[in-house]
Amino acid sequence: MFKRILIPTDGSPLSAQAANAGICFARSVNAEVVALHVTQPFAATIGFDGMAAAYAITDEDYEKASAEQAEKYLKLILDRADTAGVKAQSRAVSNFNVADGIVQAASENGCDLIFIGSHGRSGLSRLLLGSVTAKVLSLAHTAVLVYRVKEDKEKK
Repeated sequence: MFKRILIPTDGSPLSAQAANAGICFARSVNAEVVALHVTQPFAATIGFDGMAAAYAITDEDYEKASAEQAEKYLKLILDRADTAGVKAQSRAVSNFNVADGIVQAASENGCDLIFIGSHGRSGLSRLLLGSVTAKVLSLAHTAVLVYRVKEDKEKK
């Protein structure tokens, strides 16, 4: 049914939980995985929260740090896929809108499913924090499987 599954990650423990479930799902349907990390361009940090000015970060420093971070997050998924015997590759892209970056990457990489985690927030927290998953659902032209991640209540 599904041949190529896009699994986006932001590097969080909840994202890793969803990625593990996505890899298990890929193995069960004999699909390959495209692991994805979307960063926002340096320009997105300027003026929004003053990060660049406050910490004197240069464009080059930001790009280097973003690339290193993406590589670290994606390696975890690639290693997990390898252990599970699932063929996998990784992509790191930059987009002002993370959800749009996910949808574009799915299209550009020939994915027929986006396997994405959701925190399941509702009400005010969803309004304030937004939901990349909800935005992906509204933008996607391909199937989307939303995996409800389980938060560890003891860590709160």
